Amino acid sequence: MKAGIAFLVLAYVLSQFYRAFLAVMAPVLEIDIGATPQSLATASGVWFAIFAAMQIPVGIALDRIGPRLTASVLLLVGGAGGAAVFALASDVRDIQIAMGLIGLGCSPVLMASYYIFARVYSPAIFATLAGVTIGVGSMGNLAAATPMAWAVEAFGWRETVWALAIVTGLVALALVLLVKDPAKPEGDQKGSLMDLLRIPALWLILPLMFVGYAPSAGVRGLWIGPYMGDVFGLTVAQIGTVSLLMGIAMVAGSFAYGPLDRFFGTRKWVILIGNLLGAFACLAIWAAPESSVVTATILVAALGLFGASFPALVAHGRSFFPPHLVGRGVTLMNLFGIGGVGVMQFASAPFFSALSGTMAPAAAYGALFGVFGVAVLIGCAIYLFSEDRID
Repeated sequence: MKAGIAFLVLAYVLSQFYRAFLAVMAPVLEIDIGATPQSLATASGVWFAIFAAMQIPVGIALDRIGPRLTASVLLLVGGAGGAAVFALASDVRDIQIAMGLIGLGCSPVLMASYYIFARVYSPAIFATLAGVTIGVGSMGNLAAATPMAWAVEAFGWRETVWALAIVTGLVALALVLLVKDPAKPEGDQKGSLMDLLRIPALWLILPLMFVGYAPSAGVRGLWIGPYMGDVFGLTVAQIGTVSLLMGIAMVAGSFAYGPLDRFFGTRKWVILIGNLLGAFACLAIWAAPESSVVTATILVAALGLFGASFPALVAHGRSFFPPHLVGRGVTLMNLFGIGGVGVMQFASAPFFSALSGTMAPAAAYGALFGVFGVAVLIGCAIYLFSEDRID
């Protein structure tokens, strides 16, 4: 079981990498195939949209088939196959198709880990295990920053992505061999997604789940590159450094959120205060989008740190799930979390295009950050009425 979990975490490292590597490659993709920030935002949105759409079938598969085949087959076909399509891309449409395939391949890996945690380990440590998994997995986020920029400059972007396709395929094969499906829960196995949606407590958690991860994932996954390049004139390597700092902050946040609920004796208020601070970081960039590179870097790092409440929110929702619906429950939470990123990435492209026609670049990017911040504030206002629960 430990070896299987280790490779599931490694697969999640790849998932984090794939959702973030477009930001660093944006300049070279623009030169080679004419990709614009708007078209890459759409490609990023496709990744998140396919990833989110897969959560319902993935949840059913986890409960009925188990994590071993669910994770390995999708990662091999979608992840490795999509990376190969990316490496062969000749235009932006190919990139968008490839990102959709990669999103499909990455869709089960985190939830397969969460399913095993929920079935095998004590509910009291679910948030900590979930946070550690995301924290370790976020090393992929870091690898998609400066190391990715270095690899692209040293070997070329096509060669780098081909190497990623091979690594992804090998990890998928390791999952087949090493992941063990946990025993099925005893008792009544009947139930469906509708049973989860009938739990009133979830409806006060799901809105923040929908908007809470979107700013940090959207900025780190794409917008940090164009923002730092267009407003401050940073090079690819410098953008990689700023992205790396934001990624480190996201890793730190993932590790921190997990045990804080037990330390403070509350899960709700840890999540709420953290998301409010993340929203204020976005609003500060809106207020002064071109103050300085240092200030902007500190604020995007703060957004990464405080916007890392994803595992804590999943744990909050998981505390209301019946045992036989854990697979569908955690994937429902993931659907809202990743779906929110996808929706906001799709919306961000035309929104930014419209702003760019009437505003200076700094003001347009500032307004984009402002919308991210306001969305999180709305989610926090609804979450304020949620029931606090620690397993």
